[in-house]
Amino acid sequence: MAFSLDALKTKQQQRQKEELAQKVFSEGMTSILDIIAPAVYVLNSTELQIGEQFAKTLFIYTYPGFLETNWLSKIIDYDITLDVSMFIYPLETVNVMSNLKTELGQLESTEMLQQEKGVVRDPANEQAINDIENLRDVLQRGDSRLFHYSLYFTIYAPSKEELQTITKQFESVLGGMMILSKQAFLRMEDGFSSCLPLGQDDLMVTRNLDTPSLSTTFPFTTATLSRSNGILYGVNRHNNSLILFDRFDLENANSVVFAKSGAGKSYAIKLEVLRSLMIGTDIIIIDPENEYRPLCDAVGGSYLEVSLNSSKRINPFDLPHPDEGQTGEDVLRSTITDLHGLIALMTGGLTPEEDSILDKALYETYALKDITTDPSTQRNESPLMSDLESVLSNMSGAASLVRRLTKFTEGTYAGLFNQPTNFDLATGFVVFSIRDLEEQLRPIAMYVILNYIWTKIRMNFRKRIMVIDEAWWMMQYDDSARFLYSLAKRARKYYLGLTIISQDVGDFLRNQYGIAVVNNSSMQILLKQAPTAIDQIAKVFGLTEGEKILLLGSDIGEGLFFAGTDHVAIKIIASYNEHKIITTNPQEIVEQKQTTEGA
Repeated sequence: MAFSLDALKTKQQQRQKEELAQKVFSEGMTSILDIIAPAVYVLNSTELQIGEQFAKTLFIYTYPGFLETNWLSKIIDYDITLDVSMFIYPLETVNVMSNLKTELGQLESTEMLQQEKGVVRDPANEQAINDIENLRDVLQRGDSRLFHYSLYFTIYAPSKEELQTITKQFESVLGGMMILSKQAFLRMEDGFSSCLPLGQDDLMVTRNLDTPSLSTTFPFTTATLSRSNGILYGVNRHNNSLILFDRFDLENANSVVFAKSGAGKSYAIKLEVLRSLMIGTDIIIIDPENEYRPLCDAVGGSYLEVSLNSSKRINPFDLPHPDEGQTGEDVLRSTITDLHGLIALMTGGLTPEEDSILDKALYETYALKDITTDPSTQRNESPLMSDLESVLSNMSGAASLVRRLTKFTEGTYAGLFNQPTNFDLATGFVVFSIRDLEEQLRPIAMYVILNYIWTKIRMNFRKRIMVIDEAWWMMQYDDSARFLYSLAKRARKYYLGLTIISQDVGDFLRNQYGIAVVNNSSMQILLKQAPTAIDQIAKVFGLTEGEKILLLGSDIGEGLFFAGTDHVAIKIIASYNEHKIITTNPQEIVEQKQTTEGA
């Protein structure tokens, strides 16, 4: 027996040693707490420091006599980082009825004593009696219940000063609704833990609310962009509702689309223009890669190839018809200003002396065709680029400018910009293809095409969308960037919605005119972004950390959709027939061609 006890004691000691050794070993292991714990956690009486963030908790201690439905949504939509926590404790109706009966007896006794003493009646006492009677009635019928309710807010900011400023603003917003709050002084840790997703109320600051009052506190709010008119852009990823919207209902109808290559930006715009075409909107597209050819053919549109071998020509010297209230002098001056930008783009820039010479030469070039500030003369045949070269050749100090301009009048590019315009802008769906142009000619061709389109748009007032794909080409040069910015500012007056698409976000936003174009666009679509561009995108669009993560992790056709002050997470969807027309997936395009050839 003694042997058995000694053996058992030895086993227990051995087990204790093993447990101690395992404990010591586990203490040296990395745990989940080690991974998620912040680098800094400092507890003060007025705030917490958690890593690089500062936090402060507020609790609600007084509510007004009347609460409007969904009042908490104003707080949820407030543009700050905060956690909201609410705790609801149902009370037993039997106990509540007993307490109300006792309270009612005390109030009625007080009223009777005041009447016996001849004291003037107390309206507050009478109101309290009525409120208790009404509450007892609804509780007795089972129409309502009573609850203890706690509501806490933890606000976050990167510095103490900013936290203090946000807290004052937040308290003012609550105070404007007659809802009074206090900071959880000396109990910041309890407040912080109460707002964590742990389901524990460490503050325990409660107020009584009945069922109708409690129902108003639930923030039944969600970002939605469903309208009674417009087209379907996609599905709201927050709540699976449809994003139905008409961009022409905004302050302006301009739109920008930024995404990395292959994220679905062209797919999204093809879907938008196809659906817009069905409701009578004219579509004009600048296509740098022939991506829109199948769509154009499918809807019976006009496809115009702009290249050295094409028969289509645009004369940049064409004069538009004057707008209402615009004089002939305004028309001529505006056209000459645009030509300044075009020739600066062609020649690689102008010196101040050349700019002055060019200005005089342009007026003289129009004068050769008897075109002056008189509107009746502006219907004469427009001059050509070769006419301008001839005028410059006879001017002192223009030799260098003439040499640089010669290749566009006599050299390799002579036929592209030195012939009269030989087509007119059609209605419906029109695509200008610049794929077959040399890379150095693309910005120049886009400038000329846009100027031509702008001239025609002002002559015929219709609802239109103009799409400029790979717009970063134009942002590489100040003159073309300035012209694009001018279009974005003036498009609204002529019932035009400008759509700018770019995958090279850095080149587009690095230019001051690029940011100005974004600021003049009421609709923006951000799809999947590259990690190298996300910080710049976040700065320009004011994205939160959560939205940055969403864009980095989005799948093809997913991202953020901004319309005015509203924005939601979007998933772009197309029907089977739409997808067949607009897809840019090379594998699917090859399979479609093989199927067509096999049939």
